[in-house]
Amino acid sequence: MPIFWTVLIVLALGALGFVLGQRRALASAGDDHRKLHSRPIYYGWHVALVTAVPALLALICWLLIDNESALRLAPATLVIAVAGMGFALAHISRAFRARNAVEQVIRGLLILSSTIAILTTIGIVLSLVFESISFFRLYPWQSFFFGLEWTPAFQGNSSLGVLPLLWGTLYISLIALLVAVPIGLFAAIYMSEYAAPRIRGLVKPAIEILAGIPTIVYGLFALVTVGPLLRDWIAQPTGLGEGASSVMTAGLVMGIMLIPFVSSLSDDIINAVPQSLRDGSLGLGSTHSETITKVVLPAALPGIVGAILLAASRAIGETMIVVLGAGAMAQISGNPFEAMTTITTRIVSQLTGDNDFASPETLVAFALGLTLFVLTLGLNVLALYIVRKYREQYE
Repeated sequence: MPIFWTVLIVLALGALGFVLGQRRALASAGDDHRKLHSRPIYYGWHVALVTAVPALLALICWLLIDNESALRLAPATLVIAVAGMGFALAHISRAFRARNAVEQVIRGLLILSSTIAILTTIGIVLSLVFESISFFRLYPWQSFFFGLEWTPAFQGNSSLGVLPLLWGTLYISLIALLVAVPIGLFAAIYMSEYAAPRIRGLVKPAIEILAGIPTIVYGLFALVTVGPLLRDWIAQPTGLGEGASSVMTAGLVMGIMLIPFVSSLSDDIINAVPQSLRDGSLGLGSTHSETITKVVLPAALPGIVGAILLAASRAIGETMIVVLGAGAMAQISGNPFEAMTTITTRIVSQLTGDNDFASPETLVAFALGLTLFVLTLGLNVLALYIVRKYREQYE
């Protein structure tokens, strides 16, 4: 029996159990429904949950163990569902605490969901750690963390230093944030504090459209439009570069992409600041601008820092804009009009193609991923420190 039909039948049995549970509860109460411990709907939900949840969990476990066994054991799933329905219906009575039972099941499902999220994170980290250990058994960690060259060669004699990639990642992300943070924050302040409701209703959706544009479109925009303009107007006349692919190209386009992340979240956070704080500041004689800078922004600082952190994480993890806009040159240079590359693009290139998975040139992708994870974790820790420091000062 196909898995789809098995799941569909189990859900249908759960719906049937919901109806039968309500009817049995009403029948046990007779003419006076107040004799029931819980509302009739809770009896129905109890039967539905006991019917569907154990059967679906068993099916998921069988799928994780072996797909073929799950296909063979599909009838057993239906048996579990029918048995659960019969068990739940048999326990329905006027004194049965159906509401408590349903809440316990829902609480268990919520705990299970939280556990799955935590275990998924742990699994990702452990997979990176174990594969990185395998890489460092084949390639010295000193050369990886302190090497200044990135020249992978799958036939051997590779130089796999992460510093050029790390420099390119931070350089492009810094330019992107220098573009996105001021524009996004000023746009948020204007929309929340100065703009009329009609103008706000037009401006905010227009800015948020930028978040819906695919990154490949941004990459093409960087390759076809922004890169040649920067090359012809700035790089070549000043002698800073000759190519259209550069750090500045990728950073500018990525900054445009990040504007909605900063503006929308900051706008929501600023609007959440209580109006009483604004009224109190204005009542003490402060101007509108002083109220924004001295009262509103400090109160909204934790949320604004979170928005900036989200934008920074998005910039560090971007791939397509960097591939098309920044080039593929792994080097350390302060010239923003030279081509560079980032960690994410190298991860893709190292895992692309018919390569030996046990070679250092392939396993290095996991070491790069672990480095990127530690980098974003450090950003989170720094953001928490800043938030706590300024929150204490404001309070």
